[in-house]
Amino acid sequence: MSVITQKELLDAGVHFGHLKKKWNPKMLPYIFTEKKGIHLIDLNKTAAKLEESAAALKSIARSGKKILFVATKKQAKEFVKETAESIGMPYVTERWLGGMLTNFSTIRKSIKKMNTIDKMLKDGSAESMTKKEKLVLTRERDKLSKILGGISQLNRLPSAIFIIDINHEHISLKEAKRLSITTFGMVDTNCDPTSVDFAVPANDDATKSIAVITTYIANAIREGLEDRAANKEQIEAEEGEVDQYDDDGNLISISGPSDEEEKKDGPRKKQLTRRKPGGPGASSGGPRGGGGFKK
Repeated sequence: MSVITQKELLDAGVHFGHLKKKWNPKMLPYIFTEKKGIHLIDLNKTAAKLEESAAALKSIARSGKKILFVATKKQAKEFVKETAESIGMPYVTERWLGGMLTNFSTIRKSIKKMNTIDKMLKDGSAESMTKKEKLVLTRERDKLSKILGGISQLNRLPSAIFIIDINHEHISLKEAKRLSITTFGMVDTNCDPTSVDFAVPANDDATKSIAVITTYIANAIREGLEDRAANKEQIEAEEGEVDQYDDDGNLISISGPSDEEEKKDGPRKKQLTRRKPGGPGASSGGPRGGGGFKK
């Protein structure tokens, strides 16, 4: 994984923060100085945090898990969409539907409906419909595709979520934290860096800044996917059985010890320990006296 230079970050304007009056005090460790009432981010800290986040995301990608990209801001959504598609990762760039993660089974049903309409339009099943019915069906499909198209191949909850501007995407962040999904995010000087697991201090308003950070993250994920492809058998052997989910995102099997291991170890039994007469908690004539058992 290549190391990003300060010059790259500086040229992209990653160091520009918000006005001093809009700052979040928890960003103090990442602020270098103040100039003309605007906070400037310490690029040394940015580079270190970016490399740390990239390494973690590379590891997640290598394990074959999905990373969801979230960026609904105008200056970020087009680039993030193209980047996520290039590495085969899910994304949300139009509008975050409330419950997209916490009510994932319902979202899966909407995705299934969209795929069914697609199939009808492609295999000729819709030809028997009237012109008006077909138009209504097409409009419904376009509406679903606009919002859910980026997660149409997401069959289970993602293992991580990468967010551009955690203040703007606060709903998605709350849902991810509620489900204990690992969170990554670009945090500007008006954000709380402690609200995400991996914070990258950077300007989250400028297109160039978003592009340079997202590109570096995407390259790390791509390397993780390439490592997985090159060492697929070895990685799968290390990971063991993988959890399986149905079309609605419901868990149908859980990874665990193999049948042979279970036979070898045998069923786990509760251990009973004999309490010594007169020991702690003993009472003469009581139900927990000298001859009692404890678990």
